[in-house]
Amino acid sequence: MSISYKIILNYVKDLSLEIPGADALIESRKNISNYTLDLDISSNPIKNNMIEVNTKLIYLDKKKSIKKSYFEIIYSTIIQINEKKPKKEELKKLILCDLQIKIFPKLKKIFQEILRMSGFPSLEIKKDIDFEKIYNQKIS
Repeated sequence: MSISYKIILNYVKDLSLEIPGADALIESRKNISNYTLDLDISSNPIKNNMIEVNTKLIYLDKKKSIKKSYFEIIYSTIIQINEKKPKKEELKKLILCDLQIKIFPKLKKIFQEILRMSGFPSLEIKKDIDFEKIYNQKIS
């Protein structure tokens, strides 16, 4: 059984684009295939049965290149739980899996568009994230 909830709002809470200079942009564009997408999900309870869920995407080059760029976005989603006392495991699945599956396509589109407008016109993040797998790893 899944928890009944409603998305109240979602927005870009924080955005960081670090391109140190033109030479770093040129080098980053050449080496964009070395960049990887990392994900972090956190949540904070707020009043009236609401929860703030923060989904952080980090796009970075993990190699030791000196001239590289760094991109990070935190996308906040406020949800209201329609149940008085949801089970802890069901709530965890909602936050780490069900909600992420719903919001990720929009978040990915926003992030890609920001990166394109920041000097990476042909960038397309192709990595698909298996939220079911992430959830199963967190609970085991």
